[in-house]
Amino acid sequence: SWSHSVSGGGRLLDRIRKWYYNAAGFNKLGLMRDDTLHEDDDVKEALKRLPEHLYNERVFRIKRALDLSLKHQILPKDQWVKYEEDHRYLEPYLKEVIRERHEREAWNKK
Repeated sequence: SWSHSVSGGGRLLDRIRKWYYNAAGFNKLGLMRDDTLHEDDDVKEALKRLPEHLYNERVFRIKRALDLSLKHQILPKDQWVKYEEDHRYLEPYLKEVIRERHEREAWNKK
């Protein structure tokens, strides 16, 4: 039936996302997706708004990843960040920063 193939497609898409996530490899260095965002002005502003514990965890993950990559090593598999455990910790702050910037730009156009 049609509905069955759609739900099957959703599962397939999830498998593809998971495969891509693992293929990207940053999780093998203990990084989360939001750790790998290009640090443009919006991201820098969002980082300033992070609660201290989230910011410190990010700094720790990035330092560890740099250290591992210099040694051409990856973490033991049991320490890789799992797709299901990777939360977009920066996203709410980033959305807020972008929304505020758009409001400022709209205001400045008036």
